[in-house]
Amino acid sequence: MTARFLHLGASLYVPATRPDLAALANHEKYPLLRSAIFCTEDAVAERDVPRALANLEQLLPRLEPAGLLRFVRVRNPALLRNVLQMDGVRGLTGFVLPKITRRNVDEYFDAFRPGDAYELMLTLETVEAFDPRAMAELRDLLLQERYRRRILALRIGGNDLFSLLGMRRPRGRTVYQTPLALTISQLVTTFRPHGFHLTAPVFEYLDSPRLLEREVRADLAHGLFGKTAIHPRQVPIIEANYRVSARDLHMAEEILAHAALPVFRLHEAMCEPATHRPWAEMICARARLYGVVGSSRFRRDKLPACP
Repeated sequence: MTARFLHLGASLYVPATRPDLAALANHEKYPLLRSAIFCTEDAVAERDVPRALANLEQLLPRLEPAGLLRFVRVRNPALLRNVLQMDGVRGLTGFVLPKITRRNVDEYFDAFRPGDAYELMLTLETVEAFDPRAMAELRDLLLQERYRRRILALRIGGNDLFSLLGMRRPRGRTVYQTPLALTISQLVTTFRPHGFHLTAPVFEYLDSPRLLEREVRADLAHGLFGKTAIHPRQVPIIEANYRVSARDLHMAEEILAHAALPVFRLHEAMCEPATHRPWAEMICARARLYGVVGSSRFRRDKLPACP
């Protein structure tokens, strides 16, 4: 699912109570958006859940084919079952499942029928996320075919994790300058070697675009992609940083070349195809989707030329 995962781009979170869901979901509004998540959980007050469900019930039959990945973030397993019974639900790409633990994952997955093609994103945002042993146990469970075949990505719920610490993200700091840096690193090293993709936490301030850029670059350095956006103007900032440098693309092409030496030097860096191939494949895939920045000295007439 790597190619599909990269198509997420900056996923715009949208409360399901909004009156313009159809325009957004059918790509009439924000036509450059790659993915949207219609939220019935934290973005919706308890008293407004019936209105959110009514909104979804009106939206789903109106979904048209669009180049947009469309997800619903459900509130609990009961609400998931409710949405799955709605007319037009098959127009959705899938669902975001909140606050996933070993104790509740079966209740969510039992809601789906064997033939359902929905893609799922599971959110890690409970106290167990701070416990490496609990996360390793969850990983081992999710590796079972019943779960693994449906999972597009794991989402890191930054605000919920901050809340568990009695904090909110300080202004002027990236998430990697807070106690969550260690937790994020542990989640990456627990799940990524086993083939799970992880998305990056929300950046909640709208008046700090340069800091958002720094955080996106740090996300990528930590192996995270698909950052949550809380406002449309965050989307181009995030996705501009998903472009790759021309230098990196050149190295990726050479690493993936069939005649590549076991070790070679390029742009004052050691390139070793045996270990750098996964990185090179990801760089080429990002270049195809998001483009290339950097010196024209390293550009190709056809972009990219990766295998």
